Amino acid sequence: MQSEMKQAELSLFERIGGTDNIRRLAKYFYRIMDVLPETYGLRKMHAANLQESEDKLYKFLNGWMDGPDLYEQEYGHPMLLRRHMSFQVDIAARDQWLLCMDMALKEIVEDAQLRVELSDAFARVGDHLRNQPN
Repeated sequence: MQSEMKQAELSLFERIGGTDNIRRLAKYFYRIMDVLPETYGLRKMHAANLQESEDKLYKFLNGWMDGPDLYEQEYGHPMLLRRHMSFQVDIAARDQWLLCMDMALKEIVEDAQLRVELSDAFARVGDHLRNQPN
């Protein structure tokens, strides 16, 4: 019970292990997206070289998990919905993104409860970013 209380006091950033594990998560996410046939539609939305996208995801996730606001320092407020309006984000794109993220979480995050919490939070963000009806 006491360890659960201590976990609740820590930020997501602390619980995931800080910037090193967030960097690994972003790297693994894009590695999966780049090769998984089921995510071909999502992959087509990205540039041929995924390094910039990986770096932006890494920087965004740091601040989103209550760590350093690296993304905001470099690019300003994330404004996720506005920044994704040029892409057709439908249910399929959302689900492909979540598939990659869930696979990356399983690879990087040892704490099963944290994986569930992050997966649920990413699903809410994915729903928020949808700009297509289907």
